[in-house]
Parts: sequence; C-alpha cells; structure tokens
Amino acid sequence: MKPIKVIEIKSELGAGTRGASLGVDAIKIAAMDFRSDYFKKYTSTEVPNENNLLFEAQGSPFAKRIKGILSIYEKLSDAVLKTLKKNEFPIVLAGDHSTAAATVSGIKMAYPKSHIGVIWIDAHADLHSPYTTPSGNMHGMPVAALLAVDNLEKQINKPDAETIEYWNKLKSLGGLTPKISPRDLVYVCLRDFEPQEDFIIKKHKIKVVPTTELRRMGTERVGRDILLYLEHCDYIYISFDVDSMDSSISKGTGTPVPNGINEREAGDLIVRLLQSEKVCCFEITEVNPTLDKENLMAENAFEILQKATNEILAE
Repeated sequence: MKPIKVIEIKSELGAGTRGASLGVDAIKIAAMDFRSDYFKKYTSTEVPNENNLLFEAQGSPFAKRIKGILSIYEKLSDAVLKTLKKNEFPIVLAGDHSTAAATVSGIKMAYPKSHIGVIWIDAHADLHSPYTTPSGNMHGMPVAALLAVDNLEKQINKPDAETIEYWNKLKSLGGLTPKISPRDLVYVCLRDFEPQEDFIIKKHKIKVVPTTELRRMGTERVGRDILLYLEHCDYIYISFDVDSMDSSISKGTGTPVPNGINEREAGDLIVRLLQSEKVCCFEITEVNPTLDKENLMAENAFEILQKATNEILAE
C-alpha cells in the first residue's frame, strides 16, 4: 500500500468558462460539510498556477495562453514525477482539463521506457490541436498533445510560428514524444466531439465505451474489459472529468452534456478500475462551483474521491 499524495493544480487557463480554478477549494468545502478529515489526513502540495494571465491578452486565437500552459505543464509534470519517485500515489485535483497532459507527462518521465495506459472518463475527446480547434481553448487539446497528433488532414486554422513552437514544446515535454499511443487510450462516456476528433478516433481505432454500453453491461464488466484491453500497459492513469456525468447532475462544470452516467455509476466504475495494481495515478477535474447550486458538483466529486481513495488504500 503506497502513501497517498494529493497534488492540487488550481489552473483554469485552458478553459473558456471562468471558475474551474475554484473547483479544488469547492471539493475541500464539500469535505468540511461532510465533516471529513480527508484534507487533514493526506499530505498535499499545491502547484503554482498562472491564473494572473487571465487578466492579460489571450495570445494566439488557436491556442489561448499557451505560454502559461507550458509553464504549468513543466511544474505539474515535475510534481507528479517527484511523487512517483518517492513511491507515493498521486491523486491530482485539477481546475480545467488541459493540465491532465502534464500529469501523464510526469508519469512518462518517471517511467520513460514503459507503456502508459490512459482511461479518459469524459464527455469530450480533447483531441484538438491548434490546427483544428474551433475555440482555441486548450482544455480541448491534452489528448492530442499526449498522442503528438496535429491532425493536418483536417486542418482549419493557420497558427503562427510562435504558437507552433509552443505546441511542439508541449508535445515533447520531458524530451519524450509521443507519451502514449492510440492503442494505450480508452474513452469512457464520450459523446460530444467534433468531426476532426472523430477522424482521429476512427483513423487510429481508439477504443470508446459509450454511456449506453456502460449501462447495458454494468460497471463491473466494463471495468474488467477496459483493464483487459490495457493489459499490455505497464502503468495506467485514470482521468475523471466530472462532465462525464449527466448534465442533470453536472451543472457545476463548464461544459455539461446530456446522456452521461450518474454519480453512483461513476464511483463504481472508478473503484473497479482502481482494483488494478497497474493504476498509478487518479485525477479529478473541471469542477466549477460558480455554475452550481449548493456546491452539489463538488459534493459528488468528493464522494467519488473518497471511494477512490479507499480503494487505493485497499490494494
């Protein structure tokens, strides 16, 4: 049983809607409301963010605030790397989802010769690059950065040389690119994505488990099948974007989408996946209390965090 280390990254540079930087503290408030000593029990570290840049010009319209994003990537990947090297289990509590690529980069830097499996529980594919993005928001790009995919076949934008330079730095963080292969990736509850992303998914035959399949088969079987599919991987990372849950539940997030799972299904699936000894890191992201009532999204996230932590400690 490895000791747990909570890593907080309160960045929202990659989001289009403001407020995700408050998500970590909203989860802490939920813990207080539940009279939990979670954040007293487990040591945590906060990675410095660059949210001050939100008051400045966004820079490239095709990769907004990418310079600040790179700075965060460097700090967060280093924090994850150091945590793993200490033989601790990192639980990352993040603002927007853009920083998840830094988390996986840190894992890859810790285990450079290993296959890293990624389970992306999310309504969105996050497979855009500066060449294909319709919004320029970088929380739509972390998986593309990990796969080192530009998707020039479906290019709609012409980013300038500086943007391309920073994008290439993101992809090659730690001197390793790509971090994962398409065969190392599984999407769960994916249901809101653009044609450019669909092109990549189909081209590389990336595994997708839609909500309907999860509900029909049940979390136990789906969890088992995902782990079997990633059996070739040496380590596995789980990213849980709260918008994977149905929009009736996930009001407190920037991009809610109908036809998602409920909080019980999310918790049960994550617990099942964490039964694998290969899982080395778990992340929760995109809680935005400014869009919520009575902090419900953060309360759901905290309950899932508790279940996940209990399973990690049970290994």
